[in-house]
Amino acid sequence: MAKPGRDHEDEAGANAPVSRQRLDKWLWFARVLKTRTLAAKFVAEGHVRINGARVDAPAKAVAPGDVLTISLERAVKVFRIVSGGSRRGPYEEARLLYEDLSPPPPPRVPGDGLFPRRVRGAGRPTKRERRSLAAWLGRE
Repeated sequence: MAKPGRDHEDEAGANAPVSRQRLDKWLWFARVLKTRTLAAKFVAEGHVRINGARVDAPAKAVAPGDVLTISLERAVKVFRIVSGGSRRGPYEEARLLYEDLSPPPPPRVPGDGLFPRRVRGAGRPTKRERRSLAAWLGRE
C-alpha cells in the first residue's frame, strides 16, 4: 500500500540509485565538492560543463552517460557519470558513481620553469636563490 505523499518512490525504496539527479546533489554525493551549498555555488558560477555545454543552473538534471568537465582551482577534471547516488557515503562508495577520464597531470621536473632549480645537497641557498624561491612562492 502506498503512503500518502510517497507515490514518486518505486518498489525498491528510497535507497535505490536514481537515474536522473540534480547536478549539485550529484557533485556532493560523488565527493567532488565538500558541501551541497558549495556545489550549487560552483555550478552557478559556470565552472561545470555537461557534455561540453556550460551549465549555470544547479538544478540541471544529470543522468548516467553524461560527461562532466569540472574546472577546479588547480586542475580540470573530466568525469563520466556511471550512476546517480542515493546518499553521500564514504569515498569508496562515491568512487563508484563516476569514471575518471581526466588526463594525468604532467610530471614536475626540476628546471622545467615551474620552480627554481636547486642541486640537492648543495648546502644553504644563496641570497639570489632565496629571493628567487620567495618570488616563486609569492612572498615578496
